[in-house]
Amino acid sequence: MIPNHPRFIEAIHSRKKVSVRFYSEADSGPLDRVCAPMDYGPGGEIKDGLNRYWFWDYARTGGSHSLGLVPQQIIDLQVLGEEFDPVELNVRPPQWSIAREWSSPQPTQNPDPTPLVAEFRRQGQAGQPILKPV
Repeated sequence: MIPNHPRFIEAIHSRKKVSVRFYSEADSGPLDRVCAPMDYGPGGEIKDGLNRYWFWDYARTGGSHSLGLVPQQIIDLQVLGEEFDPVELNVRPPQWSIAREWSSPQPTQNPDPTPLVAEFRRQGQAGQPILKPV
């Protein structure tokens, strides 16, 4: 496992994109990608039984967007603030290794999004703000 493994799992649950730097054998060097974290475990098109970090690679234009990396390939992984929508990825695995609840909409950050408006009431020379829901 990579040192940021707990953050990777957290990114799956919170639906946050990640920035991953990894060693590409095909390119004989490091590559940087912004991806959606998909899973950690064996599977996919590679049948060697090794656990991999699975990503949806937004940079791929043809074929599968699936990117499976063994821990030794990953140089760095950072969770980004940008969310992804699993529905847009159109991924239907037979079974996830990491349980998640992607069938329901992402909960909002603010459970009560009612905007507030400041009203000012003059009391002599000074104004006092009063916040009321719109």
